[in-house]
Amino acid sequence: MGFWKSLFTTSEVASASQQTATVGYLADAKGTDESTRIFFSTDRTIDLYELEELCDAVGWSRRPIRKVRKAIQNSFLVVTMWEQRGNRKRLIGFSRATSDHAFNATIWDVVVHPDSQGKGLGRALMNQLIKKLRSEDISNVTLFADPDVVNFYKQLGFMPDPEGIKGMFWYPD
Repeated sequence: MGFWKSLFTTSEVASASQQTATVGYLADAKGTDESTRIFFSTDRTIDLYELEELCDAVGWSRRPIRKVRKAIQNSFLVVTMWEQRGNRKRLIGFSRATSDHAFNATIWDVVVHPDSQGKGLGRALMNQLIKKLRSEDISNVTLFADPDVVNFYKQLGFMPDPEGIKGMFWYPD
């Protein structure tokens, strides 16, 4: 629960809410010929074809671009993760959350490029997303996870509903 406790301390919530910049840097690393920088952004101006390429890289099924645009526009929060090498910037992570703007938020569409997985960047992306939600005083955060990533979310402190309530779904025929 250390991951979650750090997000609920008042000093961290206060400092997160005082941040006005939409970009936060995670790391600077010296490569052989140029430096690499990983940074986050809450700017919703995203090349949707670049996002589609990211989703393709992890094997997600394609969704209509117009619906993806609408989902992003109607999200409470969008956090993207970028890799910058010299002048080249590449989208390597994406996440978003919907919310009632008071108590609850649900995380959707967390994706990290396979080349960037296993390096702690997924954890860093989730940390950014949850810090931003906490800075908005959102305290109930939920998500839906595919079976192959459940353990990743468990390591971040997510757990099945402790009250045993099962989610219910309705799908059109």
